[in-house]
Amino acid sequence: MPESVPSSVVPSSLCVFCGARFGADPAMREVAARLGDLLAREGITLVYGGGGVGLMGVVANAALGGGAKVVGVIPRFLLQREAGHPALSEVVVVDTMHERKLAMFERSEAFVVLPGGIGTLEEFFEVLSWRTLGLHTKPIVIVDRNGYWQPLAALLRGVVDGGFAEPGHLDHVAFVSDLDQLLPAIAAMPRGPIEHKKLDKV
Repeated sequence: MPESVPSSVVPSSLCVFCGARFGADPAMREVAARLGDLLAREGITLVYGGGGVGLMGVVANAALGGGAKVVGVIPRFLLQREAGHPALSEVVVVDTMHERKLAMFERSEAFVVLPGGIGTLEEFFEVLSWRTLGLHTKPIVIVDRNGYWQPLAALLRGVVDGGFAEPGHLDHVAFVSDLDQLLPAIAAMPRGPIEHKKLDKV
């Protein structure tokens, strides 16, 4: 753990959103494996979508290989497609995707977003929306390896510039380019009370 990160602010559990595919860039597999190693080294429980495929499987395998506890939350229909990981510490089977996201949220103290697709974006925007609504103050960090998430960063800035979100909402998400910055970014995220969203009454 970097010396600048007190152990008291390192999360005991961390939810990872990422792809069920490997992606076109081989570096994405490397960063997923490094994240799993980091969680194991720091004694952090991995909470994720329960899959044994793509970057999800890479993170889980690395964390398990390092001795970390790994909790997978997966809907029953995905298990029936044989997409579940066979060797997790704990498997939570739910009925719907909505229940999956809520269960992952409840079991996690912070969120990390690796490269992924539509499902990853959905998961990210759900926890970000809850954050802007004041429903939680858990840190959200995006690992932007090789600029993959720069279009997302530009989109978020565009929403603010377009007047549909407050500038302070950008503080609810931290972008890091390397995993060495992950724990310091989590520790630095603001966790105080959130002001109510401003609405334009007609």
